[in-house]
Amino acid sequence: MLERKIKMGKEMKGHVLLLPFPAQGHFSPMLQFAKRLASKGLKATIAMTISVTKSSYAEAGGVQVEIISENGYTREGVHGSFKDVGSRVLLSIIEKNRYSSDAVTCIVYDSICPWALEVAKENGLFGASFFSQSCSVNYIFYQVSRGIIGLPVEETVSSIPGLPPLEISELPTFVSDLEVYKVALDLFLGQFSNLDKADSVVFNTFDKLESKVVKHMRKLWNVLTIGPAIPSMYLDKRMEGDKDYGLNLFEPSEDPYIKWLNARETGSVIYLSFGSIAVYTNEQMDEVANALRQSNKYFLWVVREEEMIKLPKNFIEETSDKGLVVTWCSQIEVLSHSSIGCFITHCGWNSILEALSLGVPMVTMPNFADQTTNAKFVADIWGAGIWPTADHKRIIKRDKLEASIRNVMEVDIADTIKKNISNFREMTRDAMEIGGSSFLNIENFVKSLQVVRK
Repeated sequence: MLERKIKMGKEMKGHVLLLPFPAQGHFSPMLQFAKRLASKGLKATIAMTISVTKSSYAEAGGVQVEIISENGYTREGVHGSFKDVGSRVLLSIIEKNRYSSDAVTCIVYDSICPWALEVAKENGLFGASFFSQSCSVNYIFYQVSRGIIGLPVEETVSSIPGLPPLEISELPTFVSDLEVYKVALDLFLGQFSNLDKADSVVFNTFDKLESKVVKHMRKLWNVLTIGPAIPSMYLDKRMEGDKDYGLNLFEPSEDPYIKWLNARETGSVIYLSFGSIAVYTNEQMDEVANALRQSNKYFLWVVREEEMIKLPKNFIEETSDKGLVVTWCSQIEVLSHSSIGCFITHCGWNSILEALSLGVPMVTMPNFADQTTNAKFVADIWGAGIWPTADHKRIIKRDKLEASIRNVMEVDIADTIKKNISNFREMTRDAMEIGGSSFLNIENFVKSLQVVRK
């Protein structure tokens, strides 16, 4: 068993046990939520897999979280070993502390692990489901799970309360492409199998970002929006030293990318990153590379080690005067840098929240899952970026991509996008400031656990 204990420096108000799914986009926001709870005097224990803790590069200082895992608890599968071993891990932590002052009072579990709620209820604990995707995307999944949206979807969906009409191509791919994503769809529909039993339903979003759909979802569950769940020093700055998520599945690049950015003018650099999972075709990577060439702008491109082979031959060498290619970096540190003028993103929910929080206009290149719906909101609902049109093979061609880059960095339309993104930046700070919606929701969550303790 791997155990890391951080002294809290104050009397414990309860003990929250958190179970994230072992993927970067899932455990990063939950870890930030754990930090918030710990900062308010709760003990936070996050059950992390050996595969994550061994392949991660942890920054433990000041996190105030205890990370626990054991052999056999792997990332492989959610229905098989993950469920069986995960349940045993939760029970072992509960039993270890049952008769102590650190007795577990609450389980916060990743929404795609609904079996964890059963563990909570069987042990008389408060149970909270944590959703790492947007309210809008999950309300679509809910509508499908209840048969309100029939499958296969064959026309524009315009009947979801609180959401705009959505073309088939704007729905999550798990819904729009059943042949490819049937197993994944079943997994995400399963989030709602016992959700009515949850004491709280926690979302990494904030009220003003998704106000209409949040209003409708609160008619169903005790919805608490607690985001953006990003390090405090980029928002309210109340958690001193909280500058990084603390765990990464990939080793940060040793390339001096910050020094490189420091040498660039304000707003002059394109930042590109397609996340930890998304996979693009060789053709699409070639189009991106050539769009960067044509733009003649500075760029910092994060390309995962296994994706490097897809770059055009000699691309890195031939563009070294304009660009820097790295295998990984601290994305939030990069997005906060004054030289960044555009973010080309796969539209993972965490990436979008980071861009909104730091005021960086986006060019969207959604790949799969929730990313297509997220891109719709970025471009058409929030006006925070542009979604270039793809061709019949779902490839965004270089000319389309280059034009989108120029539109968010140079021409008149950029002024509107920059104004919108600036407004969202203020909204994210307002949500997390004392008295803001997310601040109050976190406070209410903590208070509800005090009632449970009594």
